[in-house]
Amino acid sequence: MPVPTAFHERTFPLCQSLNYREWAGYYTVSSYEVHHEHEYNAIRNAAALIDITPLFKYLISGRDATRFVNRIITRNIDKVAKGQVIYCCWCNEEGKVIDDGTITRLDENRYRWTAAEPNLRWFHLNSTGMDVQVEDISERTAALAVQGPTAARLLKSVADADIANLKYFRMTSGKIAGVAVDISRTGYTGDLGYEIWTDWKDALRVWDALAGAGEQFDLHATGMLALDVARIEAGLLLLDVDYTSSRKALIPSQKFSPYELGFGRMVHLDKGNFVGCAALEKDHSNGVPRQLVALELDWNEIEAHYEKLGLTPAAPSQASRIHVPVYAGKRQCGKATSTTWSPVLKNMIALASIETEHSNPGTKLQMEITVEAIRQKAAATVVKLPFFNPARKTAVPV
Repeated sequence: MPVPTAFHERTFPLCQSLNYREWAGYYTVSSYEVHHEHEYNAIRNAAALIDITPLFKYLISGRDATRFVNRIITRNIDKVAKGQVIYCCWCNEEGKVIDDGTITRLDENRYRWTAAEPNLRWFHLNSTGMDVQVEDISERTAALAVQGPTAARLLKSVADADIANLKYFRMTSGKIAGVAVDISRTGYTGDLGYEIWTDWKDALRVWDALAGAGEQFDLHATGMLALDVARIEAGLLLLDVDYTSSRKALIPSQKFSPYELGFGRMVHLDKGNFVGCAALEKDHSNGVPRQLVALELDWNEIEAHYEKLGLTPAAPSQASRIHVPVYAGKRQCGKATSTTWSPVLKNMIALASIETEHSNPGTKLQMEITVEAIRQKAAATVVKLPFFNPARKTAVPV
């Protein structure tokens, strides 16, 4: 049975829809209102307050902490400065992705590591012979995301921290309402945004400070349905939806190389040995059979399928995580993994795993859609990721 997060006392009264889901053993709001439209608009036009406490969180410390991190992840942590955050993945010995997440370098040999799934056992297995401590801090660390164009101004008004000079994927420390916090310029929306990390017991004071100042910045508590749309627009993958962890894979095709997920830039083969390195050197040399791509669907063609049946075209009300076939001519060449109507792009978009030969931008494909339980095909074009990439995401906020 799920348990409440550190912010449940505040989120429960706000959840008019009573629409919850389970995330890593916690009650998580899907949508505060009956429809998530206002919450999505907060992400893209104002400020959204999102409880991300269910993320798994680990503290890595000790004399060999840096060597330990480098042993596991595919990126080179030696190039990461104190106060910097990186997005990374880690693989098994076959070079197949186990999970992805962020690592913040808190000090020379001290890191905070987030993950989608439990990884404590894997970390312990790979710490043999090292002077390193791995602590699961998931249940004592609360986390909030403040995302959207007015997020920086909101934080400047409540945080005793250097928000003005905080660069993209960097972290600063300070206080909110007298509570010690770490604030990183990171998020899962592809927009200007921040994530706040604090002690569980003081979490409500941080929420109250943000909510109290939030009205003038049009702050809205935001749930997972709106976040799902935003992360697809941003081209951000979701474990167990866009790919399967190699730990859970039942057959070889359910295992993914980083080079098949658009993570190739995060594989630093020149850093020295790490778990999966030999296999990934082969993938780099020989290529991989499929790629994660972005698809834009032809809405006019979708409308035509509805009109043939005398129906008014209807954009889906929420993102779909159901996998559907994608075709090159009459042959299936892959599958769409996440599909949504994009309010900002005014079009249907999808993330898809496609055979490499059909993955170049501009390639014309077809994606299966269903209208009145009748399977149809709609034209889809491979485009560059991300779909939505506003300058404010990385620019100095004003």
